[in-house]
Amino acid sequence: MSGRDAAGVEAAVSSLRAALRDAFGVGSPGGRVPGQACDARRWEDMRTLWNFAEAMLGTADIWVNNAGLGQAQSDPQDLNPALIADIFSTNCAGALYGCKVALRGMKDRGHGAIYNLEGLGSSGGLIRGMTAYGASKRALAYIVDSAALEARDTGVIVGALRPGMTATDLIVNEYRGKPAEWSKVSRICNILSDTVETIAPWLVKRMLRNRRNGARIVWLTGAKTAWRFMTAPFGARRHYPDPP
Repeated sequence: MSGRDAAGVEAAVSSLRAALRDAFGVGSPGGRVPGQACDARRWEDMRTLWNFAEAMLGTADIWVNNAGLGQAQSDPQDLNPALIADIFSTNCAGALYGCKVALRGMKDRGHGAIYNLEGLGSSGGLIRGMTAYGASKRALAYIVDSAALEARDTGVIVGALRPGMTATDLIVNEYRGKPAEWSKVSRICNILSDTVETIAPWLVKRMLRNRRNGARIVWLTGAKTAWRFMTAPFGARRHYPDPP
């Protein structure tokens, strides 16, 4: 378990340990849930996280660069400069740091898999108001392809995960206190989103099965998206509070 905030990581680890004890009883693996804070924007933090994972698990066989920062829909001239810097330092530099540290360790032993979470913009699509986030994910797609090229013939896999829109606080927090903006996008967010509990097991199974370098594992395909919009008038999907 990893996150930017140390207190948040500790709370999540404690919750997971308690849940495992409740589910499987005393003596369950609950005491072996490791946690380490890591700010993906900082190379030293990323290196510390890798060393921690190797020490706790023996080897880090699958490494997922999941850190990401989004934005509310906004014209470029209205974006906070600090937010722009944070988006690119997290979504691009953070992913590159993660690839760097994992490639170094995995190449030394000749096996392992690295996955990066792509998103809106990775495949070239454009949506108004998402310039900074979309550009960062377009850049991330290049990082994935380039790192996969560098990993060729080493026994290491570099690929991407495209989970689609996931119902988490990452989306809700961008619109907190902005009910008018949320009302414009909430319907589409509910149509396209799925819960972590739905998406994560599906992604994990396919990561475990994948043996192809450069693979992209896609949850929300074009066909699935089209079907959801076609069937939306006949059944409501609600994953978010309204308004936040």
